[in-house]
Amino acid sequence: MSKETEIIKKIIDILPKSECLQNKFFESDAEILNYNNKNLLFSIDEFSQEDFFSDDDPYELGKNVSIATISDILASGGKPIFYAHSLTIDNEKWDSKFIEAFTQGIADVLKEVMAGFIGGDLGISQLWKYTGVVIAEAENPITRIGAAEGNLIYMTGQLGAGNIEAAKKLYLNNNLPGNNLSLPRLKLNLRYKESRFINKYATSCIDSSDGVLSAINTISDLNNVGFEITKLPYSEEGIKFCELISQPKCLLFMGECGEYELVFTIKKEDKDIFIREANSNQLSFTQIGVIQSKHQKLLQTEDDHIDFIKYKVSARDYNDISEYLTELINYVKNNRK
Repeated sequence: MSKETEIIKKIIDILPKSECLQNKFFESDAEILNYNNKNLLFSIDEFSQEDFFSDDDPYELGKNVSIATISDILASGGKPIFYAHSLTIDNEKWDSKFIEAFTQGIADVLKEVMAGFIGGDLGISQLWKYTGVVIAEAENPITRIGAAEGNLIYMTGQLGAGNIEAAKKLYLNNNLPGNNLSLPRLKLNLRYKESRFINKYATSCIDSSDGVLSAINTISDLNNVGFEITKLPYSEEGIKFCELISQPKCLLFMGECGEYELVFTIKKEDKDIFIREANSNQLSFTQIGVIQSKHQKLLQTEDDHIDFIKYKVSARDYNDISEYLTELINYVKNNRK
């Protein structure tokens, strides 16, 4: 159990629980509330410079924080209705034009999911901070519970950009040879259409906000199952970056700065119709593995064979990102076959 989870459990044990809450804590990306015989979803997330979002493009930053806020709702099969936020602006860098562009980024995301802004709070400090709140509807909420042995594991999009965003701040300040590589910026993808489609098939779902390995491990532990990952959609730039720093590309899978993609499971017998309907709806997903017994947690691709059955590394247990990265690298060295 990570330090963060221990703290959350202490808080939960003290606070009174709402009678409307339908899920158990940790078992769903968004909280499921039954209110007036209707399922509502609730989610709240905070973001700052610690999340490694680039903040030199205000419009892009606005889109990223709003997509990240909504991601938990989409992982739970919800349709966003109400959106609110608490915004603390950087009083030195955030001028009027910056704030307008930042807000426009949020607005364009809300328009796409047809959610309305209902208010918020504004503060001023030396560092920016953003807290987003979403309330959504969900006829059939999806949780992290339901994955069973034999289920197929799928995900949207690619992985790599989130961990590259973090690694850039660690590596690119050094005299890195060949440091002319065009690295991708973290531009999150709004998976609203994918979420609506996945809702018909998913036995469990989670977003990859903390990275793909963390997402799969969470599904695995909550359902008392294991996994075998056989294919990963690494971004081409991510592979090149790992080559540049002479590190294995599996770190992009293991690192906890994710892309807020959807990671989900479906029944094996639904595969053919799932793929057929996805293609007809012009939606793309990657089958990355299969749910196995709880005694097996493997990354087994053409390039890697790593056993994760003893993996207990959590980024939030480290105050220094370099220490965390060293721990990841050591785990690969000691467990790679």
